[in-house]
Amino acid sequence: MQFFETRATAIITIVTVIVSGFLVLSGSLGYWAVNAGFIPLRMTDLGIPSEHMFVVPSWATPLTATLIHGGWAHIALNLVMLVYCGQFVEKALGTVGLVVLYVLGAYAAAAGHWAFGPDSTAPMIGASGAISAVVGAYALLYGERRAQAIGPVPAGVVHVVWLAAAWIGIQLLMGLAGFGASVGASGPIAIGAHIGGFLAGLLLARPLLLWHYRAA
Repeated sequence: MQFFETRATAIITIVTVIVSGFLVLSGSLGYWAVNAGFIPLRMTDLGIPSEHMFVVPSWATPLTATLIHGGWAHIALNLVMLVYCGQFVEKALGTVGLVVLYVLGAYAAAAGHWAFGPDSTAPMIGASGAISAVVGAYALLYGERRAQAIGPVPAGVVHVVWLAAAWIGIQLLMGLAGFGASVGASGPIAIGAHIGGFLAGLLLARPLLLWHYRAA
């Protein structure tokens, strides 16, 4: 834990590496992607064979999906962003605030993914949606000091836009390289999940910041 300055970021990162790494090494990625990944169609249960019993209930899959990744590159690229942004955000919001942001971000990401394809049966896996919430909060909380205004556009807005574009760009490159967000690590990138998570981070950053300092 000494490598990390913040507890929640450390725990989320370590647990994700252990679980995702085990699934990759054990060859059970496909099984758990189907049973613990987020499948939009499961939210309505329409079209899902009644005889199929999933290991994880549908309401929990937005969270369990964050522990499943399509390969080592998928794990590394996601967690590098989490470690960098997560530590800054946790310093501002506190340990509990970071956990709340990550969990709500995961559900917002699932909602965004569902909105883009409610009839999809392809499991969405990976933590990038939840991490998008952390990235969004980081952009809002630290944007003004890390960017310059462009004409009438405030520095904070410039930073948010650039960081969102860079994050989505990284995810698109991962998709082109074959490290997608769906089962088999070759599916399309879940753009809706990234949008949903990022927006959640923007919306939750200041309320969680105020809550943290009032609770301190």
